[in-house]
Amino acid sequence: MEKPLQILHASLNNRVMVELRSGRAYHGTLDGYDIPHMNLVLKNADEIIHGESTSKHNHIIVRGDNIIYVSP
Repeated sequence: MEKPLQILHASLNNRVMVELRSGRAYHGTLDGYDIPHMNLVLKNADEIIHGESTSKHNHIIVRGDNIIYVSP
């Protein structure tokens, strides 16, 4: 059985979906993360609000406290 951080590490440089508590989501390439807080760095990310793509970001940092889930 893989642990969550192993799955997150295996997802580096791959597209992931990140859902936030605010109802916002990001679909982008996982560029990095930190272990104590699980802050994520995404590149080429689409911002999704209520199911609709609203904007694109070259790089974005998502604070770990706001994340509901990360899906590879």
